Amino acid sequence: MQNPYVPYPVRIDAIDVATEDKSLKTFRFSFLDPEDEKKFNYQAGQFAELSVPGQGEIPIGIASSPTEKGFLMFTVFKTGKVTNWLHEMQPGDIMGIRGPLGKGYPWDTLVGKNILIVGGGFAFTTLRSSIKMILEPENRSKFGTLDVVYGARTPGMLLYTDELTAWEKRDDIHMHITVDGTDDPAWNYHTGFVPALTEKVAPAASDDTYAIVCGPPVMIKFTLPVLEKLGYSHDHIIMSLENRMKCGIGMCGRCNIGTERVCMDGPVFTLAEINLTPSEF
Repeated sequence: MQNPYVPYPVRIDAIDVATEDKSLKTFRFSFLDPEDEKKFNYQAGQFAELSVPGQGEIPIGIASSPTEKGFLMFTVFKTGKVTNWLHEMQPGDIMGIRGPLGKGYPWDTLVGKNILIVGGGFAFTTLRSSIKMILEPENRSKFGTLDVVYGARTPGMLLYTDELTAWEKRDDIHMHITVDGTDDPAWNYHTGFVPALTEKVAPAASDDTYAIVCGPPVMIKFTLPVLEKLGYSHDHIIMSLENRMKCGIGMCGRCNIGTERVCMDGPVFTLAEINLTPSEF
């Protein structure tokens, strides 16, 4: 059994600047030992700890899909000691990944269902993983309609723009992209906040329709009343609290909400489950 405190050694294979302000970079890692890749069996919605020797570790949602083999992908926001150091690393550098950690989205429940994905900012990482997984040819027929609402502050802060463009051209996914505001005359998409757009374009609530929501806390706070207004029941609204992650294995107690250890019992919860804990939103 893999010691949960010991990271798998990985190599940085590629680094891409993800946003125009260079605050986010997307890292592609490969395992030094191919057997470790087999052990790292994850689901869309899980996270991992990126471990930089001598600097520490940081919990980050997994952006690659389980259907993408040979690498792991993470998009990292430059916001502290470890992430600042990571942003200065180069392809070929060696570091560690500990995981996979937490619970992913409840895919067994979602099979055969229509799915609305609502995301904002750099929290779109695990949603990217989910979309890629659903759209894989062997998986697409397992799910119903797929609607995606995704927003960022400006066009230059949108992630995975090449994939967004490719998804828009497909007829088996409905993309709704928005930014808070822009002066760009070439902008051809929506302008406004994610909750307002969700109210306009979200599919009708039904027993066969689930919403997955991941984004900044303020976005989630104002999106939940919209989904409730549209008739989504609390057990059909699924959220990720990955921004609370710390050690990832339930030892430090810093992610707890009431009796729930978010890193072990989550980070994915339904709104019905969250309603049983002290107020989060």
